[in-house]
Amino acid sequence: MKQYSSQATTLPRARVVSLGITPATFSEVQASIIEAAHAGASQTVCFPNAHMIVEAQQNPELARAVNDSEWVLADGVPLLWAIKHLYGHKQERVAGMDMMPALLEQAATEQIPVLFYGSTIERLKEAEAVCQKRFPGLNIAGLISPPFRPLTPDEEAAEVQQIVESGARLVFVALGCPKQELWMGRMKGRIPAVMLGIGGALPILTGEHRRAPAWIRSMGLEWVFRLALEPRRLFRRYATTNALYVWHLGKQVIGKSHQPVRLPG
Repeated sequence: MKQYSSQATTLPRARVVSLGITPATFSEVQASIIEAAHAGASQTVCFPNAHMIVEAQQNPELARAVNDSEWVLADGVPLLWAIKHLYGHKQERVAGMDMMPALLEQAATEQIPVLFYGSTIERLKEAEAVCQKRFPGLNIAGLISPPFRPLTPDEEAAEVQQIVESGARLVFVALGCPKQELWMGRMKGRIPAVMLGIGGALPILTGEHRRAPAWIRSMGLEWVFRLALEPRRLFRRYATTNALYVWHLGKQVIGKSHQPVRLPG
């Protein structure tokens, strides 16, 4: 099977519990992703929040997949606070919900083919319709809704061939954590595209879900807004995740098990 180069540049990371966060600005990340997409590099981009930090702490396979990504970006505000406290660095938030539309807009301008992978076919078609309105000229090379079960090796190989043959250079993966990060980890070197784990950004793009106002996001209370919208589904997850995140981060702070991050330049 053909292998594709990542053509990645190793950047310093700031460790927060289980994951090494890339200390980069939104514009730097966007420019690098577009450059890699034009080159057909096989790269992955992850957007950790407190939930992913806890999942990775409990799942070494997930931690490896995320830490092997070319870009591990601080999506959640609690991660920004952690980096500031641990390393004295004021990190800019680089959220998947913001990066995806920014990349789609630039892809439309620069004729970079994109593909959406994951979710339901109905939601993917809604996303396609929204993109055609918001980003005229965008080349959507494919919509793939995989079955909600593990694929056989033959099925996975067929999907990889379909993505490669589509010519897509940006692949937005909407499987949710940890499935999307594990899938992207398996696809590195097999798909000549930048793969981004966008999780819940797709229903925000289609308008199915509302996003918290900017002032709520700036206070690190986006999770409260989402909890108010979906209390039954999210209460147990947030109650457990938030407590575990504080616990694990506290252990890192108390143990001083971090090194000052050396920033590029």
